[in-house]
Amino acid sequence: MTSTLQPVRAAETVKRPGRWLALTVLVLAVLLVAVDATVLGLATPYISEDLRPSGTQLLWIGDVYSFVIAGLLVSMGSLGDRIGRKRILLGGATAFGAISVLNAYATTPGTMIAARALLGVAGATLMPATLALIRTIFHDPRERSLAVGVWGATASAGTAVGPITGGFLLEHFWWGSVFLINLPVTAVLVLVGIRTLPESRNPEPGPWDLVSVVLSLVGTIGVVYAVKEAATHGVTGPTLAAGLLGVAALYGFVRRQLTMPVPLLDMRLFRRRGFSGAVLADLLTVLGMSGLVFFLSQYLQLVQGRRPFEAGLAELPAAVGAVAAGLVAGAAARRFSVRAVVSGGLAAVGMALAVLAGIGASTGYALLGAALLVVGVGAGLSFTVTADVILSSVPRNQAGAASAVSETAYELGAALGIALLGSVVTGVYRDFTGPAGTPAQAHESLGAAVEASRHMSPHTAEVLLAAARDSFVHGLHLASAAGAAVLLATAAAALFLLRGQRL
Repeated sequence: MTSTLQPVRAAETVKRPGRWLALTVLVLAVLLVAVDATVLGLATPYISEDLRPSGTQLLWIGDVYSFVIAGLLVSMGSLGDRIGRKRILLGGATAFGAISVLNAYATTPGTMIAARALLGVAGATLMPATLALIRTIFHDPRERSLAVGVWGATASAGTAVGPITGGFLLEHFWWGSVFLINLPVTAVLVLVGIRTLPESRNPEPGPWDLVSVVLSLVGTIGVVYAVKEAATHGVTGPTLAAGLLGVAALYGFVRRQLTMPVPLLDMRLFRRRGFSGAVLADLLTVLGMSGLVFFLSQYLQLVQGRRPFEAGLAELPAAVGAVAAGLVAGAAARRFSVRAVVSGGLAAVGMALAVLAGIGASTGYALLGAALLVVGVGAGLSFTVTADVILSSVPRNQAGAASAVSETAYELGAALGIALLGSVVTGVYRDFTGPAGTPAQAHESLGAAVEASRHMSPHTAEVLLAAARDSFVHGLHLASAAGAAVLLATAAAALFLLRGQRL
């Protein structure tokens, strides 16, 4: 069997001599999404100062993009399998650039939330298409592992490019400029992608079921919204109703997929232990890391007093570690084992988060930078190998849907992490005791407290900021400790779930 397949794979490789140039277009799409996610965190203090959102609105600005993208990824991945992955990638990239302009010029918290939601719709078309096209273009397992490593490394590089570029822009222009950097990337992606990317689709796709699309979207958003609101305000009637609606919609989605001749998502994929184990590891890993990632820029700027560009540079070790680890992850998994690399990477991230649970306002950068480097290395190893496991577990005609499941786990983990761990930080922060005359909005967010302090006497402002910063850091301690526990538990689970898995 092996000897029969080898010539076919070699021939298919020869037919695509421009596969590495095509990969550069795909990683541009990854860079687009990664940069957008990281610059938002850096711009959050400025958005908070200018638009003056409430604490709940600020969380929505941060996570509505993930909510929408998580709800639509499976639908968009399946749509790409049907109408063509190149077509949906280039169309989505064009929309992403146009909607970035709406984000840049938002004038109210509500407008900003709506613009982020629309960006999530466009973003949902990009990531599944990139991974699916890698599965289509690269047939040799070793080349595919390297391509996935480059794909993951670019996503990690975006976490460095975003804060550094965004920090430079924030020091010279208004906060909306951080979204406009998407435009030149989009232009290059579309113009070069038209010429270099091959089109691919499922030859027998079946209909694109609109009912399944609605059930997936309503179910995901309903469940995540309920978790978010319950963590922030406790269980209320509307929250419970949203959660039950979400659960019912997801149940209906699964039942519908099991009865359709050609489902939007083949649920039988989850019977494969390697596939389901990799998806679960991605979801829990991102969940555990999200609280720290979302609030790290605020800590660096509003607690330690760093300028935006300096804060961006301070986050660089995580990206450097992830890029380096991503490029060697595939080789390491073949040299040792998939479960050893994934579990080891997750354990490293968990221990680094445990260290970060002890940081304070005066923590030196040596400790912070070293911990971020370990986080990057561990995450780079884990995410790259699990993405490769997911791709290699399915036939090429299901690559879009499988890639969408992988990205859904990532985005859902991010949304839940921000909702749960972010709500921990916000809940602890709100309980600080400020000086007499502290306005109510100062308890909504640290950015609001900084803004309020500018209208107080120097002594009163100093007392307010000291109390607010101490409370914020305490919340960050709890979120990091909880994230560490999640990561260490996931590392242990991966040892069992990925047993016997090979690339």
